[in-house]
Amino acid sequence: MAQSMNTKVDLTIKATSFHGIATYGDMMIGDKAVEFYNEKNVEDYIQIPWEEIDYVAASVMARGKYIARFAVFTKQSGHFSFSTRDNKKTLRAMRPYVGDEKLVRSLSFLDVCKRGVQNLFHRKDKAE
Repeated sequence: MAQSMNTKVDLTIKATSFHGIATYGDMMIGDKAVEFYNEKNVEDYIQIPWEEIDYVAASVMARGKYIARFAVFTKQSGHFSFSTRDNKKTLRAMRPYVGDEKLVRSLSFLDVCKRGVQNLFHRKDKAE
């Protein structure tokens, strides 16, 4: 059975991990790490210590009223996408450990398209 890294838990909430196939379970925000445990298989878990987190990007919709999901970007292991029952509450619980400067908004679909078009023209100028 998996051993928790946290000594004090601030929040426990139902969550979905989008690492590969969507996995349902519980997310724990504590004093040492962010932890996700699969509800069907307790040996399937994700533990991310606060020191390992580079930043957290949230997919914000409806002018900040709704957060669809968020991704935790780590320094070495890539990124992990999650969605919880209350994403705002989860991100608020993360804020004291991560810091305001590391909680960022992810780009919207239109922003990604706009950057792609700008890069096409920028590459064309460099080639000439």
